[in-house]
Amino acid sequence: MPRHRPRGFTLIELLVVLAIMASLLTLVVPRYFQQTDRAAETVLKHNLVAMRDAVDKFYADTGHYPTDLDELVSKHYLREVPLDPITGRRDSWKIIAPEGGTGVYDVKSGADGNGSDGQAFNSL
Repeated sequence: MPRHRPRGFTLIELLVVLAIMASLLTLVVPRYFQQTDRAAETVLKHNLVAMRDAVDKFYADTGHYPTDLDELVSKHYLREVPLDPITGRRDSWKIIAPEGGTGVYDVKSGADGNGSDGQAFNSL
């Protein structure tokens, strides 16, 4: 008469699999967070290029700089004020006025800290 063993995994087999998974996660998780930080830096650089380009086009068309970023949106140079991916806000941009004047000459991030290349976010 054949004996029927219950189907399933033993406790030892489950522990071995969990140990292997934990080992792999210790390698993968830090790289994942590193990649998300790099992606945010790339988006920040792209958003700055887009806003600076819009300011330059506005100046070329009108002969003066916009008073604020909302003017770029209202005149359809931008669809919306981009999100600063480091701070997660749209109102944290630092506005640089032209020398001896008012308006938006340049835009910088309002985020504290440094990027992966060591450069400060607010100096990009």
